Amino acid sequence: MKQTLWLLALASLGACTVGPDFKRPHPELPESWQASVRPGTSLAASADAEWWQQLGDPQLSSLVQRAAKANFDVRIASNRLEQSRVIRQVTGSQQFPGISTGGSYQRERSSSVGLLDASNMNGKAPYELWMATVDASWEVDLWGRVRRNVEAADADIELTQAQRDGVLLSIAAETASDYISLRGIQAKLEVAKQNLDIAQQNSELTKNRFDNGVTTNLDTANSAAQVATIEAILPVLQAQQFSLINALSYLLGERPQALRAELREPKSIPHPAPDVPLGLPSELAQRRPDIQQSEAALHRATAAIGAAKADFYPRVSLGASLGSQALNGSDLGTWNSRQWSYGPSLYLPIFQGGRLTGTLELRERQQQEAALNYQRVVLGAWHEVDNAITNYAAEQQHHASLEEAVRQNSLALGTARNRYNQGAIDFINVLDVQRALLATQSDLVDSATQVALDRVRLYRALGGSWPKK
Repeated sequence: MKQTLWLLALASLGACTVGPDFKRPHPELPESWQASVRPGTSLAASADAEWWQQLGDPQLSSLVQRAAKANFDVRIASNRLEQSRVIRQVTGSQQFPGISTGGSYQRERSSSVGLLDASNMNGKAPYELWMATVDASWEVDLWGRVRRNVEAADADIELTQAQRDGVLLSIAAETASDYISLRGIQAKLEVAKQNLDIAQQNSELTKNRFDNGVTTNLDTANSAAQVATIEAILPVLQAQQFSLINALSYLLGERPQALRAELREPKSIPHPAPDVPLGLPSELAQRRPDIQQSEAALHRATAAIGAAKADFYPRVSLGASLGSQALNGSDLGTWNSRQWSYGPSLYLPIFQGGRLTGTLELRERQQQEAALNYQRVVLGAWHEVDNAITNYAAEQQHHASLEEAVRQNSLALGTARNRYNQGAIDFINVLDVQRALLATQSDLVDSATQVALDRVRLYRALGGSWPKK
């Protein structure tokens, strides 16, 4: 009875846990974003989990969702998350008693001149030995060493979950960016083809005027050179188009050009919804996977300090064994064949050559590093959001100015062609206006592409998340 009470009292000491408890950090962030967006837009409460829907392109949404399932980086990150859960299961098993059973059969003969003869036959004949046992052992977690290891394993699950969320966000953003760039290249191809048609019409016009003796071959050479210059652009743009289709195919885990038939037909550049999902700065720590990851790493490092401190204290394990042993198989399991044992075992570190103190100092340094890294990541996220807001607003203004430039250059080209037909200006003036139109049209396409890309970067900077499963 006294032994049982002593063991219960010993087990009750397991409530003690050494080392610092983790306290969730409160990052320093502004009270509100200094947002400067184009007039006419509104600020949404926060980025939707399915933020790509805000780009208003069903085909893009389909590609993002397919990439989330088929992309190899996502699948690898998901596998690592499952690995961390298995590690947590293995680590958590230390909190419970370990029970095992076994049995053995041996036929042997003892020495007649040896120290021990279990058969009592003085080594004159062989004998059989039958055994069956059930063993149990449990470490009494007096100082929380096991609990701290479990806590670290839980933090590691949070870390790998954040890593997986980060990969999902990156793949979604990369898929959206490649798709937007593809539609931008296709739009530039259409602009080049339209300008090629105009250049060919100009070339026919100068040939007719040359044949009628109205102009010189300088105009025909200039117009032919303009046609060749525009034609030279087309294969470069086509190569970029197919490279982007390949990039999207890779993101979806497909072979090269697997999406060619699906994406070759030109479509308009995705146009973002007018709502800008900035949300509150305080949400950033809960939304951005890199901040969540660094917080989990800090939690894991803090728990590791407790485990290192617990190594300085004694470890007590409780063990028990119940079994049966007999020289005849028919006696195995009878009351007289029973054997049992139970009792505690003690491990006390006395001299470890500085291993324990070194390990503790290492864990404390690692925790300091994790804390500094958390601050660095938060500050970097703040900068990234601020830059994304600024770039998005600036590109919107740039796009509006280019729209006006294209409109004016289109009017100027029509006027120049009419005046050339009337003989009022030289053809070189027509070429100059057409070059200006082609340049501003190409810039406008680039700007429309950049507006959509900057919106994706803004979603990514704000931690545009993924629906939690």
